Amino acid sequence: MIAVAISGGVDSAFTAWLLSRRNRVFLLHALFVPGEPDLERPHRLAEFLRLPLKIVDLRRPFEEKIIRYFREAYARGLTPNPCVLCNREIKFGLLLKEALRLGAERLATGHYARVRYHPDLNRYLLYKGRDPAKDQSYFLHQLSQEALARVLFPLGDYLKEEVIREAVRIGLFPLTAPESQEVCFIRGDYRELFRGLDFPPGEIVTVDGRVVGRHRGLYAYTVGQRRGLGLRLGKPYYVVRLDPRRNRVIVGEKKHLLVRSFLVGGVNFIYPVEPGKPFRAEVRIRYRHREAPAEVRPWGPGVYRVIWEKPQRAVTPGQFAVFYQGELVLGGGEILPEEDDAQD
Repeated sequence: MIAVAISGGVDSAFTAWLLSRRNRVFLLHALFVPGEPDLERPHRLAEFLRLPLKIVDLRRPFEEKIIRYFREAYARGLTPNPCVLCNREIKFGLLLKEALRLGAERLATGHYARVRYHPDLNRYLLYKGRDPAKDQSYFLHQLSQEALARVLFPLGDYLKEEVIREAVRIGLFPLTAPESQEVCFIRGDYRELFRGLDFPPGEIVTVDGRVVGRHRGLYAYTVGQRRGLGLRLGKPYYVVRLDPRRNRVIVGEKKHLLVRSFLVGGVNFIYPVEPGKPFRAEVRIRYRHREAPAEVRPWGPGVYRVIWEKPQRAVTPGQFAVFYQGELVLGGGEILPEEDDAQD
């Protein structure tokens, strides 16, 4: 028995149709976002597919684990990626447990990624999806072996255009929602989540120490940001760093965004690397970043330093760095803040 997590979008709907042709399947629709749910679309899909539908209410743990994490990360001067944590803790944590409790042996989703079992290593390995424009392996790099052993990603071998074409052919497409937004609990400007919270204004300071303006609260800024700074300095300035200890936004020219090395903590390795040894990888520092070659060195308990071959732009604490070797995901972890005088 396979449980298919459906959001109402075309990818999960097509996944359910695909698997139901040869397997016993039921649908799972999870409620994540606080507020009154709209269940019309999942019910219509279940009726069309002639599959049983179960609703799982995960709104409280989602708010406690994901939305709280999002707010607290900004309070610490970080720019979080809630989707990575949601996949580990909620979708392939609590929702997977609920699927198993309901009698499923596997949980399938519409993610564009691939999982393969490697008998020599006795491990499940994660690979990029076939469609480079839709590959979602970046968001899945924190999954445990226990989760990878139970998940199915049938769309990993599909191109998005193939999914849409087939969904249209079988009549699914009109029943599904448009492409989902990246952060499901945000409607409009993410800054609205912080309205009324204690984020005091402070100084905007250049990398050489000049006070050039005032910011409205650290939550409203992220590394690499250019617009909305309210500066008139005769040339473009960008957010280079957030300093929560001094409640400052540090700005500089474009060249100041280039980073030679950075630290990563909380690393989860899907592919085993030799303990205590440096290794080479292509490293992606955000979802739409093109991986760049680097050396990854052990730096402390659970911490690694990534040293680029060529400096990269806007490495952002709170985001995740994911290590690849070709299509294979080695693992990854959270980008850590460090002091100005950190050495390579």
